[in-house]
Amino acid sequence: MDMNYFTNPIELILNTLFSLYIGAVMLRFLLQWVRADFRNPISKFLIMITHPPLKILRRFIPTIGNIDTASLVLMLALQILSTGGIALLQGDFLNIGGLILIAFAQLLALLLNVMFYAVFARALLSWFQQSSFNDISMLLYSLTEPMLRVCRGMLPNLGGLDLSIILAILGLQLAEMLILPPLYQLASLIS
Repeated sequence: MDMNYFTNPIELILNTLFSLYIGAVMLRFLLQWVRADFRNPISKFLIMITHPPLKILRRFIPTIGNIDTASLVLMLALQILSTGGIALLQGDFLNIGGLILIAFAQLLALLLNVMFYAVFARALLSWFQQSSFNDISMLLYSLTEPMLRVCRGMLPNLGGLDLSIILAILGLQLAEMLILPPLYQLASLIS
């Protein structure tokens, strides 16, 4: 029986579990950074599932300004564990420098994807009655408004037509295309 028969399902499970938890930590970090309403049920859920490891890390890792560095360290450590574990399952070996750089690039890709889908979801929800999606709408507004405000400042006044969402989506896609490939290429050179 082929070894991949067992490693592929294990890899899928590990990747899914790590990705979901890292995503939860990232969302908590971003919502805390933009000072979103933490009385929201979604925010409460994110706090509940991410609090135990962050409580321990905050004893040793101080917050810098309004940046929760413990969350950043937790995300990086989890991404390194995930990437390294999957590489070992596949029979690959990555040196620590390459592993850290790949993990950083993967976290940056996740950040860009989270922001892309948040902006896209905000645009979609704007077409519907807001009362049915109020908790989600408020979090999406808190998460995306700082970026959209910057985009609005870059656009000329179009008489009430707001193209900031298009500019934000374009900017996020360009950032993904221009920043990530050199990071992955550098990581492959280091490994």
